[in-house]
Amino acid sequence: MAAVRALDTDAIWDVLRAVPDPEIPVLSITDLGIVREVHEDRVILTPTYTGCPATLVIESMVREALDAAGFEHIAIETTLSPPWTTDWITPEGRAKLHAYGIAAPTRGVPACPQCGSEQTEEISRFGSAPCKSLWRCRSCAEPFDLFKCH
Repeated sequence: MAAVRALDTDAIWDVLRAVPDPEIPVLSITDLGIVREVHEDRVILTPTYTGCPATLVIESMVREALDAAGFEHIAIETTLSPPWTTDWITPEGRAKLHAYGIAAPTRGVPACPQCGSEQTEEISRFGSAPCKSLWRCRSCAEPFDLFKCH
């Protein structure tokens, strides 16, 4: 019976890996680390921040994906504790952010995702979404979003 449960949770993870983030569609919700746990009867999600406007959209997308894969019985729970952190973004997710032109979270000065220069400056604390800030590269003059650390 345990082997069947493991197969079910593996299949559920596979379904969730295909659910894109609605704000950054090159990332899946698993790349972002917002899927916290998968059980044979429920999926636990943690939004990137309290009040994230995409939370209901993500829950709806997860519901649709699970239902389409035959997992109608799986409940979806959202929890705010522990709070999501940018540390939960997977290495694959960080690489996808960079390739998409968004700087991955960093504790120091972000490198420009276009040219790699560290000669960058923050233009605005808020970028295209509340979880990002707007930066500019002083070398190539390109603007870019930085996923805020938290």
